[in-house]
Amino acid sequence: MKVTEHIANAKGETLFSFEIVPPVKGKNIQELYNNIDPLMEFKPPFIDVTTSREEYVFIEKDGLFEKKVTRLRPGTLGICASLQHKYNVDTVPHVLCGGFTKEETEYLLVDCQYLGIENVMALRGDAMKGEKYFTPTKGGNCYAVELVEQIQNLNQGKFLLEQIQTENTPEFCIGVAGYPEKHMEAPSLQSDLKRLKEKVDAGADYVVTQMFFDNKKYFEFVNAAREMGITVPIIPGIKPLAVQRHLSILPQVFWIDLPQDLIDAVEKCNTNKDVRQVGIEWCIEQSKQLKAAGVPVLHYYSMGKSDNIKAIAAAIF
Repeated sequence: MKVTEHIANAKGETLFSFEIVPPVKGKNIQELYNNIDPLMEFKPPFIDVTTSREEYVFIEKDGLFEKKVTRLRPGTLGICASLQHKYNVDTVPHVLCGGFTKEETEYLLVDCQYLGIENVMALRGDAMKGEKYFTPTKGGNCYAVELVEQIQNLNQGKFLLEQIQTENTPEFCIGVAGYPEKHMEAPSLQSDLKRLKEKVDAGADYVVTQMFFDNKKYFEFVNAAREMGITVPIIPGIKPLAVQRHLSILPQVFWIDLPQDLIDAVEKCNTNKDVRQVGIEWCIEQSKQLKAAGVPVLHYYSMGKSDNIKAIAAAIF
């Protein structure tokens, strides 16, 4: 079932969903199951599975270092298929511009159709590790709006090299990212909202926001988006703080602000266990307020760990 259909069927009730990261190469999927199992009691209608772009590694060969391309966390599509089979839940694979040609993207989407996957999250992706700015892959999409357009073309039977007349063309429900505190590369929030409007006009069906820790940022973002004519569901993405270094890492990586009350509470902690509890309590209050406001879904960035997400969900759902 499509994400938008899950939202419509909920008839105003706030749904619970979360996002997982594939295990690194060499890890067993059982560890992933062990972290998902405790969350299934809250009946998530869908689970997002992230993907990663390629990165360079240097391998020593004959006394010299040879540059090779690798992927640290492959297997997104396989994990999606496994989760659908094991839990009877819809999955949302993340599809990136960076690291993939348009042909590779088409093959991925065709595989999604074969597997009965109806939802995809269309993202530009980050710069390659070690590079400051995003560089498009040769033969790939440069921006998320182009990726949305490619997916919509497939929905209409328009493949890269041919148009197929069939009743079995894909009907992907397309999610895209939104940034309550603007994308780090955008010159202004208004400019960033224009880019979001372009993605929606190209065929995006819903928006999931980047993490935020001040609900006011989300509400203002939604109001501004509505004023611009963006009418699709806007799902808040939430991440509980878990370790002390999140105070410095999250603002650096995601260009977000943390509320001073949260900073003060974390700085008083003596251990990361204390920080984790502060993160849980803050996230519970965030979630209560968002749910009371009638958000369609509370979407949690779990990063593959479930203990804190379970504690939050138990207090909300």
